[in-house]
Amino acid sequence: MKNMKIKSFEQLTLESLDTASSNCVILNKEKFIELLSEIDTLDDIIFIKDRISLLKDIVSKRKKDQVGILNIDSDGDTISLRRDILISELNQILESQTLERAKYYLRRLKEGVQKVKTNKVNDINLARWKEYDEIITDSLWIFDKRDTSGAHLGWYWGNFIPQIPRQMMLRYTKKGDWVLDTFLGSGTTLIECRRLGRNGIGIELNQEVAQKARELIEKEQNKDNVVSEVIVGDSRTIDMRQILNEYGISYVQLLIMHPPYHDIIKFSKSDCDLSNAKSTEQFLKMFGEVVDNVTPYLEKGRYFVLVIGDKYSKGKWIPLGFYCMQEVLKRNYLLKSIIVKNFEETRGKRNQKELWRYRALVGGFYIFKHEYIMIFKKKGR
Repeated sequence: MKNMKIKSFEQLTLESLDTASSNCVILNKEKFIELLSEIDTLDDIIFIKDRISLLKDIVSKRKKDQVGILNIDSDGDTISLRRDILISELNQILESQTLERAKYYLRRLKEGVQKVKTNKVNDINLARWKEYDEIITDSLWIFDKRDTSGAHLGWYWGNFIPQIPRQMMLRYTKKGDWVLDTFLGSGTTLIECRRLGRNGIGIELNQEVAQKARELIEKEQNKDNVVSEVIVGDSRTIDMRQILNEYGISYVQLLIMHPPYHDIIKFSKSDCDLSNAKSTEQFLKMFGEVVDNVTPYLEKGRYFVLVIGDKYSKGKWIPLGFYCMQEVLKRNYLLKSIIVKNFEETRGKRNQKELWRYRALVGGFYIFKHEYIMIFKKKGR
């Protein structure tokens, strides 16, 4: 076997970011693809591993300029890659036992750099799926605490943690899409919309809460100049067509609902407030009216996220979450997933763990430490 010299290897531009804490490398995209293509022409696994080993040393900063490949002034398109993921890909090539397997991993790496593979509902590049470790794909979510960075504050009774709308938007929206939250509360969803470059519309029944939400949302940087609209009104009857017409759109791409868990917390004195429903049946009727009012304005094939918990009343567990799920399924939706989220740090139980443990032992029940994140898909294409 002839020991081939790969010319483009010496021309490769690889710029490591200066900060020691950075886990990214910036490569000249064209030259890197050319390099991988030329390595792919080798028909001896030893020679392939030799070139890949040298590349790994450069990426790992063990050999910064051994063969003169660093050139931060080079022209051409660049691509930023996670250093740890890139090294992992290179290691798979180095650990391959056959030429066919080594070339398989080599071509997969080249495809991940060369192509962008997304779908209609999010911006996740599936050709580089390993880089999206922020996105949770398990059905059990346990968080130590709520995100309190930026404009987020845990001041509002019953508000949900920012991690929920963030995960849902990363998974089910693209940048520039429209998100509707029909129970806005403290504005958590719209704050995350600003962070992720999504347009957001939030409806809140309580005028004072809505004003506080506006103030918090405005404190969050709006680098993508997205819409953050807070509207005071009843989500059961509000004119969604008029609202959307004001922005020249016909549909939203994600619907989020975090309604009251019936009467566990009273959010206002209004008869329109679901937390003031006189019975579980009335609560479900009112909840269904909200779903009916906004469903026509969710784009077909897009997602509806319901965050809901159960309740305990008069010695009986009431599966409110599953009752609400059934209400949604009566409409034009498919159930895609049910996520169970830890419910540890609630304002009502904070610093009262011993008291609640005693109550559970006396009452024969178990303490709520979870809620449901139910994900539905609107039928149709």
